[in-house]
Amino acid sequence: MIKFGPEICADFDKSSSREWLETNGIGGFACSTISGANTRRYHGLLTAAAQPPLGRVTMLSKFEESVTIDDQNYELSSNEYPDTIYPAGYRYLTSFRLDPFPIWIYSIDGIEIVKKLFMVYGENATVVKWSVLSRIAGRDSQVRLNLKPLLSFVDYHSLQQETPEIDGTFETEEGVVSVMPYNGMSSLFFTHNSAELNKTGNWYRNFVYRVEKSRGFDYHEDLFQPFEMDFDLSREARIVISAEHQPGTENHDFESRERERRNQLIEIAKAEDDLTKKLVLAADQFIVSRGEGNTIIAGYPWFSDWGRDSMIALRGLTLSTNREGIAKNILREYAKHISKGMIPNRFPDYAEEPEYNTVDATLWYIEAVRGYVQKTGDYDFVKEELYEKLAEIIFWHRKGTRFNIHIARDGLIFAGEDGLQLTWMDAKYGDQVFTPRIGKPVEIQALWYNALKTMLDFANRFKDAEGSELYESLAKRAKKSFNAEYWNDEQECLYDVIDGKYRDASVRPNQIFAVSLKHSMLSMYRAKKVVQKVESELFTPVGLRSLSPNDERYRGVYQGSPHSRDSAYHQGTAWAWLMGAFLESVRRTYPKGRKSRRYIEKILEGFSAHLEEEGIGQISEIFDGDPPHIPRGCFAQAWSVAEILRVLK
Repeated sequence: MIKFGPEICADFDKSSSREWLETNGIGGFACSTISGANTRRYHGLLTAAAQPPLGRVTMLSKFEESVTIDDQNYELSSNEYPDTIYPAGYRYLTSFRLDPFPIWIYSIDGIEIVKKLFMVYGENATVVKWSVLSRIAGRDSQVRLNLKPLLSFVDYHSLQQETPEIDGTFETEEGVVSVMPYNGMSSLFFTHNSAELNKTGNWYRNFVYRVEKSRGFDYHEDLFQPFEMDFDLSREARIVISAEHQPGTENHDFESRERERRNQLIEIAKAEDDLTKKLVLAADQFIVSRGEGNTIIAGYPWFSDWGRDSMIALRGLTLSTNREGIAKNILREYAKHISKGMIPNRFPDYAEEPEYNTVDATLWYIEAVRGYVQKTGDYDFVKEELYEKLAEIIFWHRKGTRFNIHIARDGLIFAGEDGLQLTWMDAKYGDQVFTPRIGKPVEIQALWYNALKTMLDFANRFKDAEGSELYESLAKRAKKSFNAEYWNDEQECLYDVIDGKYRDASVRPNQIFAVSLKHSMLSMYRAKKVVQKVESELFTPVGLRSLSPNDERYRGVYQGSPHSRDSAYHQGTAWAWLMGAFLESVRRTYPKGRKSRRYIEKILEGFSAHLEEEGIGQISEIFDGDPPHIPRGCFAQAWSVAEILRVLK
């Protein structure tokens, strides 16, 4: 449980900077802030996945909530408009907790009202409940709840604006009201136990979303309010907001079912300490269905499922939590999409064809397969379903595939063309690529060698003599060339990119993978030097900086316009996911464990505090490279959670 008292809840800035997240396992989600004020375009009570896990539409932005105690009305909602906060319901908020889903407690005139919110797993549905928790002894006031739904009905990357085209009508039946504001879009159903429902039909104009403003985007939105509902709080008020018709709310105990599901996740993972339990629940939010299999949402609130992120996050999200079946489903699902020796970089929200613009995702796929087998011993799955596809990957890298990805004469992988960004350092604004890294990036060589050695292990086990000879030969050649070309004597670390005679001496974290991966090309002496360089110039308690502060291009703060942020994305910004490789490298180069234990303490301290800021119970995508390392980017990132969970569990 994560809990906040009135010192956070009743402070608008503090309560509006902490975001909660609920997900449904098929790509839909709900999220907003403790205060109830939306601060992003992505905030909403129901963002439904129309084409699971994508095609996401924000259907219901929020409720305007108020209670009447006897004849006195109290507004519970909070909104930000130009130059004002109205209403200011956060002032009544005395407690918020994640237990395991969002729960608010309001204290009004001697009466405590509790609100609970969670999503129905496997459905585009959000459940919200209100009830009187306690009242002063002898107080027998009548308490009523009024709800006014504010509709959005736009693609979740977009903002709604007032329009005469919206259809403000609705249909009612016993316990259900439905709206379909636009032809061609799904209906939204409200299954409820309200005492009264009345037509309104108002626009609420000019909401201000402060996070969008700070990020240099449009930040005003209008929302449509078609009707209002009144509830008698002498009994619990219940409402299910859904993209599908739901039976009556009295017939399903959604809450106990969801609590049990989350408790089972903790039991399956054998999580014992508080931090690990939180991370296990955080990990579950990224795992979603795709077709008959599974995939991983890279981050909330704006990412879809990305191949690179999925493969990096797979071990931490699934294997570290003892959900090997999910890992197998993800590997099988991505195998269906292998094309010219590549897995997709991402699946666009609405496009039919996946995008393959990545050099590292496919090599991370092979590492994910290796990790799966190490955990499960399930070589039969690899032999029967994956081995030919893995061999196809090696074939296409030898032959040459998209975007000039091929083996160079020295046995190392070359990748890239002008205007493209193929590694994880993929920031681009318009036509400007900030870290193109065309040539032979260091981590790609580490991943390539690791893939070849993994394939050699498989070939030996599966009695593939021809494959064994090929993979061993390719691995030896890559190792010899790597050690001859990549060592930077002056800096005592590895070059970041090589292209012909060009040597990029930027001190970046990419070199850490030459130490951390299962199969390393480095001697222990050089591996230890790499760790020491990364430790001295790139380590922060919440991640590794993407560029050394000693570099004149270093950007220690990630903020401002989209161009400003993109240009800083990999020029000093600290990335939490890199902490996994760093700690793995420390363990390998300092096997006695004293040094790694010291770093584990630093990591625990940094992330335990972080779980109570920004995305509550989650780990952010990035942090400022400069102290105090303010969290930035997505407030919930799959590989951040996965890698911390993997190395700490």
